[in-house]
Amino acid sequence: MAKSKSRTVFFCSHCGAQSPKWVGRCPVCGEWNTYTEEVVEREPKQSLWKQDSVIPASERIKSKAILVKEIQNRPISRLDMGDAELDRVLGGGLVPGSFVLVGGEPGIGKSTLMLQVALQMPGEHKILYVSGEESAEQLKMRADRLGLTQSPCYILTETCLDDIFAQAARLQPEILVADSIQTLQASTIDASAGSISQIKECAAQLQRYAKETGTSVFVIGHITKDGNLAGPKILEHIVDTVLHFEGDRHYGYRMLRSVKNRFGSTNEIGIYEMQSQGLRQVSNPSEILLSQREEQLSGTAIAATLEGLRPMMVEVQALVSPTAYSVPQRSATGFDLRRLNMLLAVLEKRCGARLSNKDVFLNIAGGLRVDDPALDLAVVAAVLSSGQDLPLDPKTGFAAEVGLTGEIRPVSRLDQRLAEAAKLGFERVFISRYGIKEVQEKYQNMIVPVATLFDLFQKIKK
Repeated sequence: MAKSKSRTVFFCSHCGAQSPKWVGRCPVCGEWNTYTEEVVEREPKQSLWKQDSVIPASERIKSKAILVKEIQNRPISRLDMGDAELDRVLGGGLVPGSFVLVGGEPGIGKSTLMLQVALQMPGEHKILYVSGEESAEQLKMRADRLGLTQSPCYILTETCLDDIFAQAARLQPEILVADSIQTLQASTIDASAGSISQIKECAAQLQRYAKETGTSVFVIGHITKDGNLAGPKILEHIVDTVLHFEGDRHYGYRMLRSVKNRFGSTNEIGIYEMQSQGLRQVSNPSEILLSQREEQLSGTAIAATLEGLRPMMVEVQALVSPTAYSVPQRSATGFDLRRLNMLLAVLEKRCGARLSNKDVFLNIAGGLRVDDPALDLAVVAAVLSSGQDLPLDPKTGFAAEVGLTGEIRPVSRLDQRLAEAAKLGFERVFISRYGIKEVQEKYQNMIVPVATLFDLFQKIKK
């Protein structure tokens, strides 16, 4: 049999585009000097986990086009991961045969999260945890620290994909965790681990394994300095779910966000607290996002926001001070800076606030980043409070959007926001006057309807 020939291919390190020759500028993403040369050697395709049982061509399932009405819906049975936060982000549990990618900065806790989930999964589910970055002794030390050493979880320290599939064929696990995709290496590609061709091939093999065997596969991925997942963009297209594990190193809290999910919503968020014994699930994030103060200070407002279906009360802090420069500074942490500039312009135009010679700094307490439009009213209230040096009632919340004409617009799911505020002891919540009809009768006594920014300014002065 003739030996397969090697060939040289150039890949774009930014987007993963392929070219037979080197080019200065990528025609796909437009980046300069991103093409790298790799030697590719492809062998005949064969499922590595079925090497001992080759399926005859006559018995292979062939695709057939059918009408939509002829497709039979099958109920999806999800697995309980034993982690309420992860189950919420996944859409209610893990779907068998799904392919999940977990990304995050180095040292943020990706490996700790996945090892903790693998060790504490309820029931007698067989789990194979593959590590290409740590030894078995290191993983045992981490398991001892977590206090989860009696779990039926198998540990494998291997980077060769062929050997991993051989172990998986022997154990037949229900869940396979690979840490990380950048360390895996397939024998069908003559390139170093972490290269674009290796990542693409390993991801394709793992996806084929997940779909053909019904095994759920978790893959941990690194990110670049720009905050994007390292490797070709096709990696995010191959997987079923993309989760980002993020947080500030100076805070003990971590957020698990769903960026892509074929089996659920992409608006959900899971919150954890990093402790010496591992990650603790935070079931009530409102209590950790609200600071405890004994005295009232200006520049602070509480917003009733939603992350997916989860209501939360977050603290918005603003500082308005005279500028020492010709151009005033505008800074926002955890909030869109362009939206802050828009709200400041609306305040000047519609409310008469003089902010053109003031520095404005905005911060969402707790290291959380919020994109909910319902945060607008709390941002405006915090800026007015700091500018007028007028403390706001700590038992007052805000939930409304601000338009360019200065009108206060209603937001969705007011009842859930008000229920969270009532549970935490809030007595008043400012909402849009045009959203009163959506509020249940039991919350009518705690709402304060406002129609414009001028109405808000008059009522918070009282």
